[in-house]
Amino acid sequence: MPRLLVLWDVDNTLVDSGGIGRDLYRAVFGEMFGRPMPQPASMSGRTDRAIAIEVLTLAGVPEPRRVAEEFHMLMAARAPGLATERVRALPGAALAVAALAGLRAVPGVADSDAALSVVQSLLTGNIRPLAEVKIGPVGLSDHLDLDAGAYGNAHEERSQLVHLARINAARIHGGSFGGASTVLVGDTPLDVAAALATGARAVGVATGEFTAAKLADCGAHAVLPDLADTDRVLAAILPARADLR
Repeated sequence: MPRLLVLWDVDNTLVDSGGIGRDLYRAVFGEMFGRPMPQPASMSGRTDRAIAIEVLTLAGVPEPRRVAEEFHMLMAARAPGLATERVRALPGAALAVAALAGLRAVPGVADSDAALSVVQSLLTGNIRPLAEVKIGPVGLSDHLDLDAGAYGNAHEERSQLVHLARINAARIHGGSFGGASTVLVGDTPLDVAAALATGARAVGVATGEFTAAKLADCGAHAVLPDLADTDRVLAAILPARADLR
């Protein structure tokens, strides 16, 4: 049976997190250093490892890559205590995830060999505890295998997370998720670039700060205005039959 690994971004793709991630960064930095946190460049699409290293570098902290590990440990410890009432699922997100979980065949292909096993997880710049805090309260984790994904403390480059997620998914579910058998769904050019760099399918969602035109210009294979139209979401995410493995 062909397999498909669908890797969802979190912020501005599945949820509007209401800025709780920034709050956590400021709180942890203040706890560690007793002063205000310097402002990093745009966080959109970047991994927590890249962001933490930049923040620590701007603050003049020696050996920022080593200290980033301690920073993330404190973030992980504090994440469950975040006030999550500001987090909301974006329109259609829950329905899209549930529809993929219930998929038994490729729409429009009647042949029995088009049956499809879909694994869904996260590929996010967030460390895992922060990602869980953002998706859990709004019911988005029910159909996701979080162990099959990859998280932002693992590497500074998002494309490296794709390799890690494929390894995790293959270890848990067997088979291979090379090429278009992996689909990244995200709202930033960095999501698209990570997919293209690893041969994955890139689906852009214009629910963040980047327009549909910008995501298309970056090379996304499909671009959605949002996740509200479930049929349209499935059509964008599912590969052509020839690409199934």
